[in-house]
Order: sequence, then structure tokens, then C-alpha cells
Amino acid sequence: MTLPQVMEETAVAPPAVRPGRVLVADDQRDVLESLEFLLKTEGFEVETTTSPRVLLDRLSKQDFDVVLMDLNYARDTTSGQEGLDLLGEIQGLDDALPVVVMTAWASVELAVEAMRRGARDFVEKPWDNNRLLAILRTQTELGRALRRGQRLEAANELLRGGELPKLIAESAAMRPVLEIVRRVGPSEANVLITGENGTGKGLVAQVLHAVSHRAAEPLVTVNIGGLSETIFESELFGHVRGAFTDAKTDRVGRFELADRGTLFMDEIANMPSPLQQKLLRVLETGEFERVGSSKTRRVDVRVVSATNADLAAEVEEGRFRRDLLFRLNTVEVRLPPLRERREDIPRLARHFLAEHCRRYRKPPHEIGKDAMKALLDHGWPGNVRELSHVVERAVLMADGEVVKAPDLGITGEAARAARLDEMTLEDAERLLIRKALERYAGNVSEGAKALGLSRSALYRRLEKYGL
Repeated sequence: MTLPQVMEETAVAPPAVRPGRVLVADDQRDVLESLEFLLKTEGFEVETTTSPRVLLDRLSKQDFDVVLMDLNYARDTTSGQEGLDLLGEIQGLDDALPVVVMTAWASVELAVEAMRRGARDFVEKPWDNNRLLAILRTQTELGRALRRGQRLEAANELLRGGELPKLIAESAAMRPVLEIVRRVGPSEANVLITGENGTGKGLVAQVLHAVSHRAAEPLVTVNIGGLSETIFESELFGHVRGAFTDAKTDRVGRFELADRGTLFMDEIANMPSPLQQKLLRVLETGEFERVGSSKTRRVDVRVVSATNADLAAEVEEGRFRRDLLFRLNTVEVRLPPLRERREDIPRLARHFLAEHCRRYRKPPHEIGKDAMKALLDHGWPGNVRELSHVVERAVLMADGEVVKAPDLGITGEAARAARLDEMTLEDAERLLIRKALERYAGNVSEGAKALGLSRSALYRRLEKYGL
């Protein structure tokens, strides 16, 4: 049985009304300054560069709605060949990204060739402001429409049960998870995902969204454990200008951002008691008010939540509302820890190996037999997330293209524990946290209590050390 992996770009969708983001590339500083002034005046978000290499680097790391680029750079000044070659590289990075080209050495032949290589439009220098603005606005909207169409088509393909990318989950322990997600994903039911830290609760939330009828709409994520109580309500529901000292402008909350889509609330057990009633109201009625406002707003949001805590025990202790748990927990998906699905370790490790080799531009690596044995023998208190970090370290540390056991950094831990006096403070803290998590089977609440930390303080350290 297979389920889709959701692409990273679906993590958090921006508001639909946001202005267009334009990346402008030209080798003349005065041209860049003129275009930046014009476009910002008209409401565009603008970044500029004089270098084709920098342009490609930014496109690989950031999202833009449209690229406006010169065809001539340092290699020559009239042929446009460097810009034409650059078009091909941009197409390779993102074939849905609209590119508008411009040059002072315009010709019909050059314009035709640029369009043939993927440019959406062509502007001569000196440009006409009104025509340029009209082109950029049109291409921004067309590009967004194309991306929406691609997401919708991908969602339809998922629902048709076509050829799908495989979620790496073939062990017997994961079969109930896949079956529940297959059955519940296309529904409107709220889902509670439980499991230890690092077991992949966020990925399952993404899959649930991807196979739902909301797949073309935003998937918005909020980490409840990372929010202080002072900003919690504002983060979820938004605020209006003047609602409190630092409220300089109106702010849209996560519920509004997720309207018609899915809101994924991670570490839901950390929600402060006074705010649980407000969340319950939204789940029951779809209504809420921004902080500082009396205007009632309505949203249509499917909620997927996750926790590594025992919410039933939290209810019995009076820290979590029973009626809220019922609303969140229409269906529960329990993720097994990695130590209960060791059959998946080799494939997961090879997947992360390929991923990190691409990330660090390393040649393809393979995992040696001694390294694979170390991976299979390890306890994995940090689960799949820890496995990813261990493999990432190995890619950086490996001398050659075969990962060996010492490259993993997980061997000889007992010996290191015996030499605490030789360790740095950070190394010692990391080791103690791992031991506490192992002792309490990944339960963050119990681990934090044993270490004398608050849950939020332990979460910060887990993120810092990649556990």
C-alpha cells in the first residue's frame, strides 16, 4: 500500500491577497534602482541582483511570482546569448515560474528565441512603465493560476489513485497507519496524530491534507509548543492595530490563513487552559474574533492536531478539556516509534542519504555494512528525525563515497558517557536529554520533569540538538 509524500512547498501558504514578489536581474545598477522604485511604488515586493548566478541561487531557495531579467550580462553586451542560456536553467528549476525578459538590443529574432526558450513576454529598453506594470501584473496572476491548477491536478490524481510517490512505510507496524490515512484522508473529519517526538506526525498531516478535497487550498502549520501564552491568541486568531502595545498593524491569524484548507496544530497538549474554550468554540461554530476586535469572523477549516502526550491522562489531571479532546479526536492515528519499525530503517536511511547528498552537492554516497548495522542496532530515541540528522552528519563527515559507522556519530556512546568531565557543556546536555528520552520512551513531559525543565524549554533544546 502506498500514500503520497507532500512536497515541502505546501507547508504554509501565504495570504491570497499578498502582492506579487518580483526578482529583477540586470547588470546595470541604475536600471535596478529605477525598476525597484517603480515596482515598490506599485505595491510589488522586489529583490534585485546583477548576477545570473545569484539569480539562480535565490530561485533555488525562495519563492517568487515573476522574474524580470536582462538578456545581456558580462559575457557579452549585445547577443542576448547569456540570458537565453539562463532561461533554460530557470526552466529547469521551476517551469511554472513566469519570466519576462528585457534588453536594449531588441530584435524580432531575439524575442522569438526568448519566447521559444520559455519567456512569457518581452520588454524593450527603455521601457514603457504602464506596459511593464501591466505585463508583470498579468504574469503574476497567470503564474499563480498555473500553480493552483497544478496543485488541483495533483490532488485529483491522488484521489483517482494514480501512480503516487511512495511514503517510506512498509513495515507491519505502519500498515494500520496507512490504512487509517487512506480511509480518513478524503473526509472532513478532524484527526489527532499521536506518537513520540520525531516519528513523522507532520508528514502524516501533510499526507492527510494532500489526499483531501482541500488539497488545492492552504495547509497552515502552527507549533503550539513553541508559542508563549502572551502571543498565543494573536497567533491563532490574529489581532487588530492597537490591540496591545506592539500591535502596530492588523494581523491575520492562522485560522484565517487556513480558511477552506487545513490547519495543523502540532503539540496540542501545550495549549493553555484559558484558550482551550476559545479553540472549542471555533471548532464547533467556525467563528472567532481577532484580539482587540468585536467583529465576528467565520472560517471553514479542517483541523489536524498532533501530540506526544497522553491526552486522556491530561484530561484526568484537569489540564485538558474533555469536550475539546472529543472535537479534535474524531479519528486517532498512532505513529509507532522507529524502534518498532526497524524494517523501514534501511530505506529511510538511503532516502535521507540521497536527500542530503543533493542538499550539500555531494556525489551519490552509499551506506557501508558496518554503518547499516550501527543504524539497525541504535535505539533511536529521536526516531525518524534523529535518523535524518545522523545521516546528514555522515554525509558531511564521510571521507569518500561510502558512509562508515564512525561517520554516523552514534557509536561508543557509553564510552563517551563515562567521560563526562571531558565533554563540552552542549555535548553533556545533549547526552543527558537523549538518556532521559530513552528512559521515558520519548515522553517529553516525563523527560522534562526528570531533567528539571519545562516542556517548552525541553522542546527548544530538542530542536537545537536535532533530537
